[in-house]
Amino acid sequence: MLVLLGLVIFLFAFASKRNANRIISEPKIEFMGENNLFITNESVSRLLQHNYKGVKNRTKKTLVLSQLESVLKTNPMIKTAEVYVNVNGTLNAKVVQKTPVARVSTNTSYYIDDEGSFMPLSNNYAVRVPLVTGYIEKNNLEGVYKIANKIRSDAFLIKHVFEIHQDAKGVFFLKLRKCNFLVRLGNENFLDKKTNNLKAFYKKNQKDNTLNNYSEVNLQFGNQVICTKI
Repeated sequence: MLVLLGLVIFLFAFASKRNANRIISEPKIEFMGENNLFITNESVSRLLQHNYKGVKNRTKKTLVLSQLESVLKTNPMIKTAEVYVNVNGTLNAKVVQKTPVARVSTNTSYYIDDEGSFMPLSNNYAVRVPLVTGYIEKNNLEGVYKIANKIRSDAFLIKHVFEIHQDAKGVFFLKLRKCNFLVRLGNENFLDKKTNNLKAFYKKNQKDNTLNNYSEVNLQFGNQVICTKI
């Protein structure tokens, strides 16, 4: 029994040392979820390579995987990342990209992601999301994010709304496809009630063929819809 126990301990120690000294192969990148890539495999590999002056042909024990994950997360296109080494020495990185919900187009252009944060435009892929115009501050995106996220989650809004505009006083407006009128939201509060009023107005006036009779539909008072005729 003692000999057998000693043999097991020896084999475990030998395997652990061999595993720690295993040479790491070229990184293998896997993007989770979204098929359209804002960041390329090559860009992720370069981040890993640069951090350790080349991870290929290094031993496993010299890598700090949590540091590699942190390096990947510094890229503004990446939401989360998991880095690990499998038994054959392949360095794997599972990457989840950020998801844009709106595109700001003012003096600078960038996306707002699904957590309300800044996300740069990609040279690799452009996504179709509502445009944001007007007086937008990069460090104050909460209001426009709430509206964009509401549009993203609503089948009617995502079909019809193509632009969110904020004026100098902080008042929000929506522009709808194939409609000449502006929708005045006011602020970002009570969005469910306001958008339900918009849907009811749109449905009734589409049926009556009177949608183009208005220049503005005001929803900012919550319980009522005030329409301005042309």
